[in-house]
Amino acid sequence: MRSILAFAAVVLAIAAFVPRLYTTEAPAPQVGAAVVAPVPAAAYGRSITLQKAANGHFMTEAIVDGRRMGFLVDTGASMIALREREAARLGIHPARRDYTANVSTANGTIKAARIELNRVEVGNLTVRNVAALVLPDEALAQNLLGMSFLSKVKWEHRNGRLVLEQ
Repeated sequence: MRSILAFAAVVLAIAAFVPRLYTTEAPAPQVGAAVVAPVPAAAYGRSITLQKAANGHFMTEAIVDGRRMGFLVDTGASMIALREREAARLGIHPARRDYTANVSTANGTIKAARIELNRVEVGNLTVRNVAALVLPDEALAQNLLGMSFLSKVKWEHRNGRLVLEQ
């Protein structure tokens, strides 16, 4: 279990650092800018298709426990990762003693707080009881939509687009 958490922390740290290498100070994507359109799926009841943003990454907006927030979709991140400022918008204020998960980043190891989100909605897809981490703002350039959400939906890269189905 400890090695899985260590691996997840390394992947999360890399995912937080790599986008900084490829982006310049571009404005944040607008609401729905990366979303092509919800489309019905043959095998699944709901579907949403995302296009790559100008920086080459898939970006989306999600409603997390009733609050809209932007995310970089990161299949290499084991969990959803929220910046402290974004977690605070949800009323989540981990105490320093809650930061018990070690997360390795390019700048060293940092502590993160484990939390559970009641509901995460991306388009018309909804996942409940989603594991997440809160990281200090300086450790994470943006929120990451990781595998704790993505593993509960079907997803595939199709013709340069990311298709999520449920």
